[in-house]
Amino acid sequence: MLETIILIVFAMIGLALLLNLWRLVVGPSVPDRILALDTMYINTIALIILYGMSMGTSLYFEAALLIALLGFVSTVAVCKYLLRGDIIE
Repeated sequence: MLETIILIVFAMIGLALLLNLWRLVVGPSVPDRILALDTMYINTIALIILYGMSMGTSLYFEAALLIALLGFVSTVAVCKYLLRGDIIE
């Protein structure tokens, strides 16, 4: 039963990634595109964790943590660049 649920969740997260990609490409403003990219990071983390659960290993959890860290730092850097024009002052 768990394998069936994992496949269903894989499909749902894949659909969420496609919808985020659509918002990233078509987004009416730059903040919408940044938010879509940040949401794509979160969905990618969910996919990696779900894959780690299906494989039964904890190695993928560390990769998900690394992607979460990079996603947060890149979102902050892009927002700071949009607000001030410089990343490092």
